[in-house]
Amino acid sequence: MSTSPTVLPLNTGSSIPLIGLGTSPLTDEEVAPAVVTAVEAGYRHIDTAARYGNERGVGEGVRRSGIPREQLFITTKLDGVFQGDDRAIGGLDESLERLGLDYVDLLLIHWPLPQRGQYVSTWHTFEKLFAAGKARAIGLSNFKPDHVATLVREAEVLPAVNQVQLSPYTPRLAERRANDLHGIVTESWSPIGAGNDLLSAPAIVAIAERIGKTPAQVVLRWHVQQSLVAIPKSANPKRIAQNIEVFDFELTAADLSSIAALDKGPAAGVDSDVSGH
Repeated sequence: MSTSPTVLPLNTGSSIPLIGLGTSPLTDEEVAPAVVTAVEAGYRHIDTAARYGNERGVGEGVRRSGIPREQLFITTKLDGVFQGDDRAIGGLDESLERLGLDYVDLLLIHWPLPQRGQYVSTWHTFEKLFAAGKARAIGLSNFKPDHVATLVREAEVLPAVNQVQLSPYTPRLAERRANDLHGIVTESWSPIGAGNDLLSAPAIVAIAERIGKTPAQVVLRWHVQQSLVAIPKSANPKRIAQNIEVFDFELTAADLSSIAALDKGPAAGVDSDVSGH
């Protein structure tokens, strides 16, 4: 019996699966079989981006999976090349062609790039794509609270999601509060801390050993239990299967407290005032 929902409602009236397959930096050749494996393991949420260069492989994996399109939740993102002057219209058309799809379930502005001052005008283009049905939901990626506030003041359609780097080392509490204020779902990229030692942290390992789960499952359960969407990346079939097996156990209040103590502060993560592309 699942101990929590497997999806979260979006402000569009649709819903987003709490666990998805992240695909950066997999190539077309690597990602297609990973998507098939993920779908076979129960995933219905796949995350890609124009910048990743693997949308064709994602589309191929979707077709090979044999799952009806309407049962899958596909996200892509448009980076700074497509900011301003309605460039996102052509950008999404190109992504859809590569994916072999008529629409995406979620389209994100990949980075705010505040130094350019174009993310609000880009959002208005996203609103057109939403109205046209080419993106069933639109949202943000790597937006800080002040970026969100600026955009929301000008928006006709509120963002459905804000995808940010988020893990126990970088829990992004300010971002989550700002998202919650506007009814925006928070989604975590690098949720199990790729490139650092999060999965060998003593607090995580101790919990995993006590409950008979992997450290990654413990961390992903931490996300799920706080209603954070997580998109762990893997091409390893065993890990892909393990990463979605997080709905049959609960972390205790003591577990959550020990994990909270791992917070390294905002400086441990990317700063989207100066980062992005």
